[in-house]
Amino acid sequence: MRRGKIVWAGLMLAAGLVLASAPVSPAAEVESLQDAWRVISAKRFVDLTHAFGPGIPHWKGFPDERREVLYGYDPGVGSLGSGFFAQRYSLPGQWGTHVDPPAHFVQGLRTVDQIDVKEMILPLVVLDVHEAVAADPDYVVTLDDVRAWESRNGEIPRGAFVALRTDWSRRWPDAAAMQNKDEAGVSHTPGWSLEVLEFLYEVREITASGHETTDTDPGLATSRDDYSLEAYVLGRDRYQIELLANLDQVPESGALVVATFPKPRDGSGFPARVFAILP
Repeated sequence: MRRGKIVWAGLMLAAGLVLASAPVSPAAEVESLQDAWRVISAKRFVDLTHAFGPGIPHWKGFPDERREVLYGYDPGVGSLGSGFFAQRYSLPGQWGTHVDPPAHFVQGLRTVDQIDVKEMILPLVVLDVHEAVAADPDYVVTLDDVRAWESRNGEIPRGAFVALRTDWSRRWPDAAAMQNKDEAGVSHTPGWSLEVLEFLYEVREITASGHETTDTDPGLATSRDDYSLEAYVLGRDRYQIELLANLDQVPESGALVVATFPKPRDGSGFPARVFAILP
């Protein structure tokens, strides 16, 4: 009798293991994705993207955007006699809210088209230093800022997208206010620090980062053509998003970010559409 119970228990265990390892049916997968969509669609979405056009703030070495109406209605001249509206855009890849792929700084690393779509929807972490920046426009984020975030929210999750909130985007689209130069032509803008980027990418193993300013590096560095912090991020074969907006509308933890952009073959960068889904 005891031997029979042992055999029966063994058979039940084997059956359980088979069921546990069996693939989920397509119907069950569809239902779970539909459930996920119902949850997501009920949440608040926040656009983190500036609309781009001629005259927007941009890196000092780039020409301005040019546009031409090819077909359809032109507000300046009226109808061109066509039934549809089409424009030609001429702009640098790094234009407006945009993605910088690793190849932007490091030859041989990934171009825009090689960034995996799984890297485009991520947990969103917002490091909020806007009060410190209001007091000192040259402020750079510190490890103390990161430790304070983690004391409130727990460890920054592996694979996250970390955005630096400075409220600098409130200066948009005033190019002079964004650059914030003094009489000597030195730009005073906030930025990242190497100690924080090394911690985020090497210890917490985040996927990507972003910021509201034109550059990763603070203005005191870029005024000397020092872009070593951007080189660090891209040199780790990671991407970043520059010129984010509306981070003041997003909680510091718990949201998701969707960072999307076109897929130019061998692309050095491109305008991005980025938004957050709030918890």
